[in-house]
Amino acid sequence: LAQKYDPQRERELRTWIESTTGRRIGDSFMDGLKDGVILCELINKLQPGSVQKVNDPVQNWHKLENIGNFLRAITRYGVKPHDIFEANDLFENTNHTQVQSTLIALASQAKTKGNNVGLGVKYAEKQQRRFHPEKLREGRNIIGLQMGTNKFASQQGMTAYGTRRHLYDPKLGTDQPLDQATISLQMGTNKGASQVG
Repeated sequence: LAQKYDPQRERELRTWIESTTGRRIGDSFMDGLKDGVILCELINKLQPGSVQKVNDPVQNWHKLENIGNFLRAITRYGVKPHDIFEANDLFENTNHTQVQSTLIALASQAKTKGNNVGLGVKYAEKQQRRFHPEKLREGRNIIGLQMGTNKFASQQGMTAYGTRRHLYDPKLGTDQPLDQATISLQMGTNKGASQVG
């Protein structure tokens, strides 16, 4: 996980967070975010009133409460639950890559909502389609081409599985085949292999 951490992304996140909040993070990016104060201020700038009370980071439970408030606020803001880190990922330095991923997802959500953000991607808007019930019923009568088509081919005249195929070699001068089940060697051979059994 540590190898997936991207220093370039960290620099981009630092620039965005510091310009949005107006606060300096400090030399260590993750240590500067660990008390949760800057994170709460960030979400309050993106969506005012998201975190009602930001605790002074006097004791550890104040810091954890700030981080928890931030995580609940970004969930309401629209960041998907699978993109969000656990509080201990940041507080106990167990998974900085997931913290970075969450902040990028937050930046993407902010960009989608019209904020001027220099990183992340803008999410596509959902295009809801509604069909009348009559049209849906009509669709049940049509076989889509995704299911495949046989272009009107059939298996008429084919031999059944397990039926012996006789080989005919015109060079030997033997009699012509009497039925459709005999295959000329000019058509290829299976070298005596069969599917019997």
